[in-house]
Amino acid sequence: MGIIADNVRQILSEIPEHVQVVAAAKTRSADEIREAVHAGVALIGENYVQEARAVIAEVGDLARWHFIGHIQTNKVKYIVPLFDMIETLDSMPLAQTVDRLAGRLGRVMPVLVEVNSAQEPQKAGVLPEDVLPFIRQINTLEHIRIQGLMTMGPFLDDPEGLRPYFRATRELFDEVAKAAVPGVEMKHLSMGMSDSYRIAIEEGATLVRIGTMIFGPRNYS
Repeated sequence: MGIIADNVRQILSEIPEHVQVVAAAKTRSADEIREAVHAGVALIGENYVQEARAVIAEVGDLARWHFIGHIQTNKVKYIVPLFDMIETLDSMPLAQTVDRLAGRLGRVMPVLVEVNSAQEPQKAGVLPEDVLPFIRQINTLEHIRIQGLMTMGPFLDDPEGLRPYFRATRELFDEVAKAAVPGVEMKHLSMGMSDSYRIAIEEGATLVRIGTMIFGPRNYS
């Protein structure tokens, strides 16, 4: 096994057992993904449908696949058949499209609601104060199953600056869980990436999306 496997084993040895790693595999090859899976990663995150279709065709059910990128509604027809979870649900039209296509396939799609925790106007995600009403609204849809929240947080030079956004998202997660919306199962809190996953875990993350720390710097050439 190579460097990717070594990186995976190191990360898995350091994080709590209740936390799962989503290997963020943007631009990575099927061979790189397979190495990460064989080293112990069970979840692979993909940002782009076209890339994902190619690697999922090769890697298949060796792993479970999470869509972690921004979703254009016209791409949902490709995402729903391929992925085991969508982490970036953030609007009613998107939820309705996912629901309709999942219904056609006779399946229920697990989803996380993306929270715009920093309330940045240019960013995707539901504003914190709108999350619980949004969940109550989309919970009427039969073919999606809300299983938690996801946040990105702002881009900062110092990852420690993300802590208050992660903490606020965890508090929101707890608030939604306490509301006990029928059919909503608050299992997953997806926060943190390669530079911030340790802080995210300290603040309650159960899923961390790690790319560079597993695969090394991306090669865009």
